[in-house]
Amino acid sequence: MSTDLTAVIAPIEQARGLPNAHYIDEATFAEETAAVLHATWAGLAVGADVPENGDAKPLEFLGLPLLLIRDKDGDVRVFQNTCRHRGMILVSEPRKIEGAIRCPYHSWCYSTKGKLVATPHVGGPGMNTHEAIDNDTLGLIEVRSHIWRDVVFVNISGTAAPFEEMHADLIARWAEFDQPMYHGGADSSFTLAAKTNYKLAVENYCESYHLPWVHPGLNSYSRLEDHYNINEPDKYSGQGTLVYRQFEGEGGKRFPDFSGLSEMWNEGAEYITLYPNVLLAAQRDHGYAIILEPKSINETLEHVHIYYAAPQVDDAMRVKNTALWKEVFEEDIFVVEGMQRGRYGPGFDGGRFSPAMDGPTHCFHAWVAQRILDYRQSHAVAAQ
Repeated sequence: MSTDLTAVIAPIEQARGLPNAHYIDEATFAEETAAVLHATWAGLAVGADVPENGDAKPLEFLGLPLLLIRDKDGDVRVFQNTCRHRGMILVSEPRKIEGAIRCPYHSWCYSTKGKLVATPHVGGPGMNTHEAIDNDTLGLIEVRSHIWRDVVFVNISGTAAPFEEMHADLIARWAEFDQPMYHGGADSSFTLAAKTNYKLAVENYCESYHLPWVHPGLNSYSRLEDHYNINEPDKYSGQGTLVYRQFEGEGGKRFPDFSGLSEMWNEGAEYITLYPNVLLAAQRDHGYAIILEPKSINETLEHVHIYYAAPQVDDAMRVKNTALWKEVFEEDIFVVEGMQRGRYGPGFDGGRFSPAMDGPTHCFHAWVAQRILDYRQSHAVAAQ
């Protein structure tokens, strides 16, 4: 049975959150996956995962086998990680592709651009071609992708509007940061596991309401009253601060700033969710991207990647900065896991929103609900 989403898209003063089924019911989550995660631009990985030409990394997106690869010309591509012959997984662990992507089953080979280039013995022993096998139509299935702030976004359905069009407002908002960003390397990325639905990680990140109780250390210098809500209905949401405190090393040493920033970034910073599953930070001296990987309806991996304005920064400062952010994000785990457990309470009706404090979270809930309603309508029309 379809969930009733009428109250979710109501004005915040009357709205309720998404029904419990969207967090605990497999059939409901399957519909939501098709309507939201597959039909829009979802975060998959970062370009830094495949830094050199020929680098390949197998990934899964809710069971869909994918291959992230930087081709011979340096372009990042995403393919289905499936041989067109008998459906074998092509690449099972991250590695450098030397020459071609070779299927370990019957040695069909593909270029790093996905073209089928070799079919050994396909016409019989010693016969490497057959008139029934058209190499030009049997290349790897490419998944539509786009890179912004080094995040690799994918549109599984292939039907979403162009990324630059769909997210034009946020791209314009952060246009000052349209300049080189450098991944800090192995010590600037980490993954946290949470037994929760990915949406709960999104809605927690959106708002600053929880800071005094969940992040007392952070709140000691970046207080609740120093934050503002970012509410952009049907687009994105998040929070900003007016008192961003730069990280300092020994002797007051700081990371280099991004160039040409306006005065608002001297002490300001913004933390925005790019729906459905990417959490981003814009700060004067470094930023980060968190890609939420839904492993199941109640399991999420949070892949955190930290970026700097310069290709090389102080090693000790970089390591300490990563540790500080990890501590902050770990503080949220008990909250998102607790909300997940709470969704099994049958009397919970989705909850209410504080009109003053929960605007960013309501924006996200309403966006998800509207995507599902649009999906239902389009399928109802198609069925007629």
